[in-house]
Amino acid sequence: MNVTFYKYQGTGNDFIMIDNRELFFEADNYALVAKLCERRMGIGADGLILLQNREGYDFEMVYYNADGRPGSMCGNGGRCTVQFARQLGVITNQAFFLAADGDHYASIDEKGLVSLKMNDVNHIETGADYYYLNTGSPHYVQFVDALEQFNVFAEGQNIRYNDRFKTEGTNVNFAQLPSEPQLFVRTYERGVEDETFSCGTGVTATALAASFKGATSPVAIRTLGGNLQVSFEPTATGFTNIYLIGPALPVFTGTIQV
Repeated sequence: MNVTFYKYQGTGNDFIMIDNRELFFEADNYALVAKLCERRMGIGADGLILLQNREGYDFEMVYYNADGRPGSMCGNGGRCTVQFARQLGVITNQAFFLAADGDHYASIDEKGLVSLKMNDVNHIETGADYYYLNTGSPHYVQFVDALEQFNVFAEGQNIRYNDRFKTEGTNVNFAQLPSEPQLFVRTYERGVEDETFSCGTGVTATALAASFKGATSPVAIRTLGGNLQVSFEPTATGFTNIYLIGPALPVFTGTIQV
């Protein structure tokens, strides 16, 4: 069977997008998903996303990690899915869709930037040198110096596979407080098991953590793959009206035999 796919990227976080409104793609074929995401023997991506019909919504986003397993919410993937839905004619400039962590609203402005409303965060664990919170996916945040030279892969892997997190896993974000207007963030992602160029739920988590160190909304963020912005409103227990804002762009379209 030949499958038409679309490749999208959001600040370097790249995804295979498949229009699965006719449900031709087997959603439980995890080995196939991993094969398609493999960068030498497949198409290559940080994850695969199925766009499907869902009653009461414009569409449903079904996300898989690069290892083939179903994933939790992916912020950059969500923004790419919104742009993909517009390309398919499913939406115009606004979307209401279902993802792994529930309902999401999104809009696309005249410059093509996608603003994705994230779920409220009502609990943040604070440690001596870290923050731990869930922004649709679990995230460990640590602030460090000299992030450009920091070994994100080794240090991130150590945390992701420590006694606490090795079973379920966590994403690990390292951030450098800005000497310029931007917060610099690098992320080790579970499921990819490597550093990615950007992580939407990760920069969201880091922006919220940075507010404990004096950052105010909106927080400008630099990743290896480009620039993002996170806006939010503090509450008595956490944060609400959280938006992840940034570009989401098509890369190419193709077919692959599976």
